Amino acid sequence: MEFLVAGLILLVPIAYLAVALGVVQTHAWATQATARHVARAIALASGPDAADGRAERIAQAIADEYGVEAGAIDLSVSCPTSGACPQAGGLVTVTARTEVPLPLLPPVLGLDRWARVPVEAVAVQRMSRLWGTR
Repeated sequence: MEFLVAGLILLVPIAYLAVALGVVQTHAWATQATARHVARAIALASGPDAADGRAERIAQAIADEYGVEAGAIDLSVSCPTSGACPQAGGLVTVTARTEVPLPLLPPVLGLDRWARVPVEAVAVQRMSRLWGTR
């Protein structure tokens, strides 16, 4: 009997930890893939309008592929230089952020708001010198 109790006391937290780490890792992969592919799509786009459309489509496709809610990943695009962002010959930085809710936590006393793991990924891509002129 003691063996069963000790086994359950050890097994349940280890199983929960494995599930929680799996959920966090899935969101980390989705966030990293979103930042990298959106930065590349912006760099390969013919101009700002095409870049916006590509970025939205790619973010949606990656969210679908990893099973993450489409609106859960926040994207921000920035450039280290002043002026238009992005601009030809410059760098574009895409930051993707999300918060991963830990599984199986009820919304009692706000536990679901506190038990979140923040995940962030950053990708930097150099723009073509001819970007926006095609």
